[in-house]
Parts: sequence; structure tokens; C-alpha cells
Amino acid sequence: MHVSLLLTVITLCITRLSPVFGVNLGTCILQGDPQLPALFKNGDFVIGGAFTIHYYLRTEKHTYTRQPQPLVCSGRLEELRFARALQFAIQEINNSSDLLPGITLGYHIYDSCASVPMVMKVAVQLTNGVDLVYNDTDACVKSAAVLALVGESGSTAAISTSKTFRSHYATCACLSDKRQHPTFFRTIPSDHHQAAALARMVKHFGWTWIGAVRSDSDYGNNGMASFLKAAEQEGICVEYSEAYYRTQPRSKLKRVADVIRRSTARVIVAFVAAGDMRFLLEELSQQPPPPMQWIGSEAWVTDPQMLRFNLCIGAVGFAIPRSVIPGFRNFLLDLSPEQALKFPLLTEFWESSFNTSQLRITNMVYKATYAIARALHSIICNEKHCDNNIRVEPWQVHFLIRVNFTKNNYSVSFDKNGDPVATYELVNWELQGDGSVDFVTVGQYDASKTKGQEFSLSRAIIWYDGSEKVFIYFIFYLCVPVSVCSESCPPGTRKAVKKGRPVCCYDCINCADGEISNETDSLDCYRCLPEYWPNNEKDKCLPKPVEFLSWNEILGIILAAFSVAGSLVALSITLVFYKNRASPIVKANNSELSFLLLFSLTLCFLCSLTFIGRPTEWSCMLRHTAFGITFVLCISCVLGKTIVVLMAFKATLPGSYAMKWFGPPQQRLSVFVFTLIQILICVLWLTISPPFPYNNMQHYKEKIILECSLGSGFGFWSVLGYIGLLAFLCFVLAFLARKLPDNFNEAKFITFSMLIFCAVWITFVPAYVSSPGKFTVAVEIFAILASSFGLILCIFAPKCFIIVFRPGQNTKKHLLGKIPTKSL
Repeated sequence: MHVSLLLTVITLCITRLSPVFGVNLGTCILQGDPQLPALFKNGDFVIGGAFTIHYYLRTEKHTYTRQPQPLVCSGRLEELRFARALQFAIQEINNSSDLLPGITLGYHIYDSCASVPMVMKVAVQLTNGVDLVYNDTDACVKSAAVLALVGESGSTAAISTSKTFRSHYATCACLSDKRQHPTFFRTIPSDHHQAAALARMVKHFGWTWIGAVRSDSDYGNNGMASFLKAAEQEGICVEYSEAYYRTQPRSKLKRVADVIRRSTARVIVAFVAAGDMRFLLEELSQQPPPPMQWIGSEAWVTDPQMLRFNLCIGAVGFAIPRSVIPGFRNFLLDLSPEQALKFPLLTEFWESSFNTSQLRITNMVYKATYAIARALHSIICNEKHCDNNIRVEPWQVHFLIRVNFTKNNYSVSFDKNGDPVATYELVNWELQGDGSVDFVTVGQYDASKTKGQEFSLSRAIIWYDGSEKVFIYFIFYLCVPVSVCSESCPPGTRKAVKKGRPVCCYDCINCADGEISNETDSLDCYRCLPEYWPNNEKDKCLPKPVEFLSWNEILGIILAAFSVAGSLVALSITLVFYKNRASPIVKANNSELSFLLLFSLTLCFLCSLTFIGRPTEWSCMLRHTAFGITFVLCISCVLGKTIVVLMAFKATLPGSYAMKWFGPPQQRLSVFVFTLIQILICVLWLTISPPFPYNNMQHYKEKIILECSLGSGFGFWSVLGYIGLLAFLCFVLAFLARKLPDNFNEAKFITFSMLIFCAVWITFVPAYVSSPGKFTVAVEIFAILASSFGLILCIFAPKCFIIVFRPGQNTKKHLLGKIPTKSL
């Protein structure tokens, strides 16, 4: 191909050779025979055309011993309708009184046969003319043989000629670079827009795992590169991206087909030229892959010759909007025998079929021709007439940018890159009632609209399920074919990318404790606020349940019942003692301290009730201080009774005045002093750092423990420590007096009660620290009730038993026994 191009196209210009070679200086000689146009017409200004009228270039083996033969195109007709559209447009313009009046446009239309060598030969020939010998002294100031070139359809061929001419159908985005292609304009949108539209559509239907095939050409490679970039921005992953060109070995085509058959992606985006696509579909038809959804580019998705491939039924893709050119059909039908004889190509065209009701690319040629004419009109015409002697300079190409007109309800304009506004129709291959397949427009894409609004659907899409009989018809989103690498992650989970795989291939990981995701395919889980906790599905944050020892729960009711029962027991004993206050057993046990002890025990039982219920600021301060003061009052009374017992024993010794120094006034004073110390400790605690309600969210993650914070831990443990100190002192004194000789020795009962009291509170400390939540409060209430019941049962139960059931033992003689003692 390249050798032929060099031998047949290059014009040999000899301008600096010595005369000894026998060549006149400044002479240019055309090497080889010129290429004759397939269709031509002379005029004041000539527009060139290069179309893929035939699809193949006949090649020959060069021996380099003779001049190569002219390039010849062959094969079936492809784009003759485009050439006829250019002819029709020029005929309309020449017959117009408004556009280029008095000026005749001509045309030279060539068959490029989709070959770069042929296109380059035609381009150079249209630029320099076809004279075999000419003088180059004025060659640089001569105008080109044609005003502009409409063509070439293929991007690769268009790139080859883009610095000189323009195109109606080359879509490669690279051609928008005006630094590389300063005079290139086109009436078809850049593939940059089509790639964005395809990516938007793929995302629209939820396809994130796709295959990609492309033509191994400028059109396919650049178009697919733009698509892959847009797809990545949309979060779409590509399982494979394969390229093929029709001239490559069949083994390459077979390998591409095998990749498609083995793939897991059920959607294929094909940025392929029609000729390449036909080869690929023929190969796939020999061993059809599983049902797949084809997404096509404009090059093949509306090609009627593709409709015979059933494996593409249901395909969707973007196409150039349909159009109607009034009068074009009659122009095609009006083919006289003279025209057929003059141009054999027209006879060949007449023998092939055509349809002019849904023109797409043909309208691009039609609009391109009118755009050139209007730009020329702006250059050579004024308000009165047009001057065909005005020379059109290359720099005047900018007049095309100014073109802005509407023809047959279709607007034509160009942006600064020489591109039109991108508009497409979304086409669906739908099976008709008669068994045929037709192209049906189901949506639009308009790049001029605001971002996110460019793509829209106007009707339902028919998806092909591979059975050739059953076609699923659903509107928009329902039952759209699925093509994903991994199923969507439901709310409550997050996506975790698999190592070494694309981002669309992932595992669904459950959100960690305390975290939720409320969206499908969430990338991250989000932690709930401290006061909230996820539901079981981990898709919603709910307020954490608040836990405290409530009056309504069984544990709270039981503890409250024992608390009330204990206070009633204390009041009952008080009533018994009061009725029998004159009896020896009551008098012998210091009735004043006994009544004060019973009163303090009643308060101890009742203070446990302050620990039940929702903690408040006042209840938190009351429960600890009331407990500390009432228990000190209680222990102070017990300590006073213990000291009285010891003093009473000392008083029986000759010359002892012990009871004189610890009589009732001293007893009252000791109780008051001991209690006052605890009151001062509590006042300091409440003043410096009092207890307060606190939402404990550290112990349990899924719920809130509403408790009373101690405020100052030192204050709390000081209160307990002081109680423990008095209890220990009382226990020691009672233990020393346990063997006194009275028949009813109260010191023994005090010893037992203090032993129980100390045991309860010693075990309370670790239980209090380790108990969770509301059970911390329950442990504290239990310690209060257990120690209170221990005191009341050990100290007062034996006395009540004697008073009620053994009244005969309630005598002074019995109490004194064998050893006479002074009455207490």
C-alpha cells in the first residue's frame, strides 16, 4: 500500500537540478496516471467529494520493472447515495436565486474505497490538478483545483487529508484539535460526545461489567479510548477490550470471538466500523455466544446489512438523527439513459436498492455541501451580486465557523473546533410482527442540555433473551438485562474490592457494630451518633434504649417490697417495744438507744427506695447522702449500746464509776458527734463535686445506662470508709464483751450483727465495681437491705421473741441469772 502510494501519488518537482541533467529548472512532472473522478461537473467553483463508493481496493504485486497500474476500487456499493446527495445539493444551489446567484458550482467526486493510499492520491490531485507538466514558478500562488473536499467517511482517511479538507462523517475526537487540523470541519458530532453518551446510557441501565470491542483504526481506537475514560468516571468496569481490523489475519478475529464467548459480561460495547462488525458477527454466528446485549456506535448500529444477524436483535446504540431531504428521491429516480451511459457508476447504483425516508449520514453530506456554499457566499457575494473572479484564500476557512443556518428543519453550525452540536437518537433493534427487524428510535441525547439531562428515553425498549421467539418488553428499568461483576450490596453492608480485580468486582461486608449503611452499594459504613445504635439490619440508627432500675420491672418491685417490708418490721418492733417499755428486757437494753436505733433502721430500709427509678439530679444527691447519714446514725446507736454494755460490766466492780462517765447524756452526745462527722463529709462532697445523672454509653455499646455518677469518688469512698470504721470499732468492742456473764448478753447479738454487716459491705465493694448497668444499683440496695435486716434480726428478734412468746423470761431475776448485776 505505501509503496504504491509513493509511486503513483508523489509529484516529482525538480527545481534545483543542474542543466547537465537535461531538465528545465522550475518544471514539475506528474509521475503516473491521474485518477479520474467517478462523477464530475464543471463550474465556477468546484467542490470535491471522496466517498467509500466501493469498499475494497484492488491490489497488485509490484515488480518494480514497470510503472504500477492505476488504483482500482471494487466490491459492492457502500456510499454512492452520499455522492448523489452532494450532486443533488449542488443542483439545488445552482437553481437557487438566494444562494450564490449567478455562480455555478461543480463537483469532482471520487471513489476512495476506504483506502488511505487512494484518499491521499485524490487529495493531492484535487489540490494540485491533473496536468502532467506544469511550471512551478506560479504553483504556490495558484488556487487549489477544488474549493473544498466533502469526505472522507473514515476517520483514518480523514486524518490523512484533514489539514486541507473537511469531512461529513469522520467522527474521531482527535480531529477537533485545531492546531493539528486547522481547516477541518464536520457536520457529524465528535466521538467525544458519542463516547460520553454511550457511557451515560450504560450507567443509566445499571450495567457496570461490560466487554468492549473496537476497530483497530483511528475511529475505533480513539472512540474506545474516549468511551473507556468516560466509563471509568461513571464507575463502569471493562472485563476485556479487544481490537480487530478486517484486513488482519482470521486467527486474530477468531481470538476476539473466543474472548467474547468466554466472557462473563453480558453487555458488549462495540465501537466498530460497519465492515469490521460484519466480519465479527459472521465469526460469532458460527458458534453463537450466550445471549448478550449489544451496544453499538453510529457506524454500524443503523446499517441495514447488519439486521440479518439475529444475535444482535435487541441491540441499542446512538445514531445520527433521521432526516428527510425533499426532492431527493425523485432526483435518484430521475436517471436518464444518457446519464447512465456517461457515468457507468449510476447504472450500478440503479441496480441496487435505496430508501430515502430515513436518511441519516446522507443528510450530513447534504448539510456539508450547503455549509460550503454559504461560506463561499459570504466570501464572494455582497448585497448586489457575486463575483466569480474573487480568489478564495486558505485563511478564509474561518467563514465556515460563522455559518449558522437551518435547512429542512435541521440546523447547521460549528463551534470553535469545527464541530456541530452533538445530538443523537437512541436506536433499538426491534423484532416486528412479520418477523423482520427494524430500527426504532427510543430515546435522544442532546449535549447542549444541562449536565445530567442530556440522555432521555421516550418509549420502551425490547430486550432480546436469545430464544429468537421470546422478547421481553418492559418500560425503562423493569427487567433490564443484568451485567455486573458482583451483585449489588444491600443496605447494611459495604463494598470491599477484591484484590487484583477491577473496582466493580467486590465482596459485600457486613457493617461493624455501631455502623450502618442505608444505601445500596455503599462504599463505607457510617457510625451512629453516641446516643443511637443500628437496628438488626444495620440500615438505620435507632435511639439506644435507656436502662435503669425501674419501678415497673420485677427486680425493682422485689427490692422495693423488701425495703417496705423491712421498714414495717422496724415499725412493728418499735410498737412492741413501746408497749413493753416498762418490762425488764426493754429497760435492760437501754430503751432510748433502742428506739433511736429502730428509727435509724426504718430510715435505712426506706433510703433504699431512693435508688429505684430514673436518676435525677436530686435523687442522685439524696440517695448517697441519705444512705451514708442513716447508716452512721444506725451504727452510732449500736456503738453506743456496745459501750453501755462494757460500761455496765465495769460498773459491777467495786469502786467503779464507769456508768457515771457514760450515762444517757454522753450516749446522746456520742451518737450526735458520730453522725455529725458523716453529715460534714456529705456536705463537703455535695459542695465540691456532687453526684449527678449520667448517661453511661461505655459499658454497653447497644444501650445507655442511666446512672448516678459519683461526682467525687473520694467523697463516696470517704462516706463508706467512715461507716466501715464505725462498724469495725463496734465489732471489736462487741467481740470483747461477748462473754459477759449475763443470761441475756446483748454483746453477743451485736457481735453477730456487726459480723453480718461487715461481711455484707466487704463483699459489696468488688460486686459494686464489677456489676453492669442497673445491677450496680441493685447490688447497693441489696447491701443496704441485707445489713439492715442483719442488724434488726440479730439485735431485736431475740428480745421480741422473749417478749411475745416467752413472757416468763422477761423478768429481772432471769436476766441477772446467778450473778447479781446492777440494773441498767
